[in-house]
Parts: sequence; C-alpha cells; structure tokens
Amino acid sequence: MDDTFEPRITLHPHERRVRVVIDGTVLADTTRAIELRETGYPPRQYLPRDDVRMDLLTPSETTTHCPFKGDAGYFSFGEHVDVAWSYENPLASIQEIEGRVVFYRGVSE
Repeated sequence: MDDTFEPRITLHPHERRVRVVIDGTVLADTTRAIELRETGYPPRQYLPRDDVRMDLLTPSETTTHCPFKGDAGYFSFGEHVDVAWSYENPLASIQEIEGRVVFYRGVSE
C-alpha cells in the first residue's frame, strides 16, 4: 500500500487574464484569479468579487455541499440559471476562496 498523501484540492496563482462574457455582457474581468485544482474535476478559477459585476448577478435558491470545500450558493444572470457559485464560509483548510466567484466552464473566455 502506498502511504504517499496526494491532496485532493490545491490552490495556485492564476496570472492569466480571465474574462467572463455571457450574451455579449462582460460579467468579470481579472488577472487576480486563484486556480483551484480538485482531483477528478477540471481546474476552476475563483475570481475576486471586486472584478465581478455582482450587480448583474442574482442569487438563486440553489445550494450544494462539498465535503472538501463546504456549502456553495449560486448566482444567475438573466435567463442563464446558476452560471456561477461562491463559498461564503468555506472550510478552514480552503479559506482563500472565501467570497470569490467561480463560473461554469464554457461561459468564460
């Protein structure tokens, strides 16, 4: 048996520009994202709220629970339901993503 520990979640600086555009509207534009890599999932860029047009997003009633990150709340944009989510109170081991917004793959440039 291999006793090597592989972390399930790792965080990395993401210095490339991340733009999120839906229906021609820029919802986010940043060079200050944190990339979260989680075993079995594609990398996700967590964006600072200062760089997200939160005034254009509407909180939805959707919530999910991740045993490694905590409880997530979701946001919609117009007719596009649950296009983004955020962990307002993530687990202590992943505090760096607190309040940051992540969009589903395919909606960002």
